[in-house]
Amino acid sequence: MMQNIKINAYQFLVLVTFFSMGTSILIIPAVLAEGVKQDAWIAAIFGTIIGIIVIWLFCLLAQWFPNLTFVQINEKILGKWVGKAVSLVFVFMAFIYAASLLFYSGTFLNIHLMPNTPMIALNILLALVVVIGVYLGLETIARSAEIFILFFTVLFILLVFFILPEIKLVNIQPIFEAGPLTILKSSVSLIEVTAVDAVVLLMIFPAFINNLKQAKNSFYIGYLIGGLVIIILTFLSIAVLGPYSTAAEYHPSYELAKRINFGDFIQRIEALMAGLWILALYFKTTLYFYASVLGLAQILNLKDYKPLIMPLGAIVVVLSLILYPNVMYQKQWNATVGIIYSYSIGVALPLLLIAVNSIRKTHLKKEKPAG
Repeated sequence: MMQNIKINAYQFLVLVTFFSMGTSILIIPAVLAEGVKQDAWIAAIFGTIIGIIVIWLFCLLAQWFPNLTFVQINEKILGKWVGKAVSLVFVFMAFIYAASLLFYSGTFLNIHLMPNTPMIALNILLALVVVIGVYLGLETIARSAEIFILFFTVLFILLVFFILPEIKLVNIQPIFEAGPLTILKSSVSLIEVTAVDAVVLLMIFPAFINNLKQAKNSFYIGYLIGGLVIIILTFLSIAVLGPYSTAAEYHPSYELAKRINFGDFIQRIEALMAGLWILALYFKTTLYFYASVLGLAQILNLKDYKPLIMPLGAIVVVLSLILYPNVMYQKQWNATVGIIYSYSIGVALPLLLIAVNSIRKTHLKKEKPAG
């Protein structure tokens, strides 16, 4: 199905970068600071390094089955019916997380920019753009990401440059107060949203990329670029706002942008930060939705995924409104059910697939001489 669709390695790198940043840009600094205070930026470094192991797992699996998507790999290794059942759980995860990101965007816009606009209207607007992107296809999504990464890079550099005078190094001291084990535990949520959830990218990697070797490098580089952006923003949040203010804020990076005062001339350019986040959030939501629609189409053996886009698009909007009653419930869900769900699909399942496939290969090698 759709094997003629191909994107290049650089386009995949950009998609991985946007996916790795996604929700993390605004939310992760607060999550890390809540656990390890001024050592949050060190936890971000730990998490990014450990996440490379998870990306390596995905690359290993993809190397064995270069022409198959994750749903097809499940069926190939686990058998038709068990594979389809496991794939349904995977597709449901991607779908739930697409709805979750609509909730994030609607909440953010409601709190900071459009308090009088009903959340349903904000969710529908983003969902429409996501649906249009998925309908136009992976190649269009990749080309648009290729263009928007330039805007993102320029805006991010400007943000960092303008906030530098506000840094107070006393805010990051004492360093390593939390201890390595505590820092490692705090990085679990970062690893989840940047690396573990990237299992959905196996729906396009490497089956729809024109060069496997370059695509593997793109996966690592894109992930590391996204991780670097999060490390920088976490460091700036702690150094400018302080660890306690960072932990108390729901969107500390947005508050960070409010502090910009460059020569009493450039002030209150937090709309830049909002633009950065919405841009990254859009591509992450689109990749989740694309993975869920394509995955469901492959499970049902449909020739084309497009008939599923509109009904699933409508459902994802409704789900975004009822999934979390409030922000506190969402934070609690993410810290408990969300982490277990993500690690089960993004780490335990790939490990199971690698183990089963390795055992099968070993068994076949032993049988060959006898035959």
